[in-house]
Amino acid sequence: MIKTKTGENIFWAVVTVALPTMLEQILSVLMQYVDTAMVGRLGADATAAVSTSTTITWLIGSMPYAFGVAAMTLIAQAIGAGEEHQIKDVAKQSLLFAIGVGVVLEVICLALSPFVATWMGAEEAIRPAATRYFFWISVPIIFKSIQYILASAIRATKDTKTPMFISIIINGINLVLDYIFIYIFGWGVDGAAYATCISAILGGVFILIVFFRNPYLRFRGHLLNTDREVTRKMWNLSLPVLLINIASTSGYVVFAGLVSHMGTIIFAAHSIAVGAEELFYIGGYGFKSAATTMVGISFGEQNHEKYRKVCTSSVISTLAVMTLSGVLLFIFAEPLMSFFTKDADVIALGTKVLKMVAFNEPFFGLYIISEGIYYGLGRTKYPFIIETVGMWLVRILSTYIGIHFFGMGLIGVWCCMIADNVLKAIFLTAPVGLLWNKSVNNGKV
Repeated sequence: MIKTKTGENIFWAVVTVALPTMLEQILSVLMQYVDTAMVGRLGADATAAVSTSTTITWLIGSMPYAFGVAAMTLIAQAIGAGEEHQIKDVAKQSLLFAIGVGVVLEVICLALSPFVATWMGAEEAIRPAATRYFFWISVPIIFKSIQYILASAIRATKDTKTPMFISIIINGINLVLDYIFIYIFGWGVDGAAYATCISAILGGVFILIVFFRNPYLRFRGHLLNTDREVTRKMWNLSLPVLLINIASTSGYVVFAGLVSHMGTIIFAAHSIAVGAEELFYIGGYGFKSAATTMVGISFGEQNHEKYRKVCTSSVISTLAVMTLSGVLLFIFAEPLMSFFTKDADVIALGTKVLKMVAFNEPFFGLYIISEGIYYGLGRTKYPFIIETVGMWLVRILSTYIGIHFFGMGLIGVWCCMIADNVLKAIFLTAPVGLLWNKSVNNGKV
């Protein structure tokens, strides 16, 4: 076991913090699997209508996530340094950002909802359903923003169980409402949208209640009476992460748009395979969240030994989990595709790309755990550069050239995606050993 000189079992501490987040995301994705399968039973058109806005939804969700990273990092560092007043100032600022970001995003998305299906290259027949679906899942964006950002603040206090329980509850509600609205009421794709809307609103409300009950985060005073230095730190940390997510998710949007023009069968296979793969990289994201929290606390304590052991434990755990995930993905690729659709062509093509990407899982794990270490130290600029170059030069440019000049199919498209992940893993992991000294020398975030 990896311990510090004081006897603290770092490996077990990392696993303890990571495990509830992993379970939360696993259960969430399993619920999404059932959700997608319910819609998939309505036919390929219904699947395509829901899938059309998937990457746009990722882009929307990535914006509150950026401020969640800033909240998690600053609160973890303040806990490590024992600065109670700083923790509450960051908590207040996190709530303010959660509300503000949510309002801005909701106004933008509702205004653009009539045009999204057309921009994404959806076929004429599915555009009305796709438009209605995107409108209704945009209605509760302010509640989603509150849930994303405040859940991150809660996790920074090492309370990862409560967000997990809330996620289980709201996903269970979404599942029940899906069944009622889609099948009993016969509302189809619209029913799936209504269920998502209601469960998202409840998620935001539940997180707010927990946030104000957390002794670390409960603050006094007017919400708008904030510390300018905390605001500056929040912006300095969140802006590069926001740019990372915009570069990444807008790349996914363009990537999906390139695939959508290759035909309904190919796009359905691609969309389902992307969703199916999501379950198998959850382990890496669980350890990423834990690494950000534990590294932040170590940095706040100025404890280099603890930092080094947190990094070692996180990387070893992530590689082990992601290697196992790759093996399982390869074995269960065809059953997974069959769970989502009965279309033989979609199943065959999706199975091929899933078996290919199974070999990529350890590299993807290295990429995301390294990013978590950078975030915990408050160093977010370098990951932005690597993400932007990888996504737009390696993945998007090579995919565009391959499709338009060499007639590349979905297999080639996924090869470009795998190359992007491998290169990002290499360039992010290599400098990790030098990060501590650079961060300490810089002093403040």
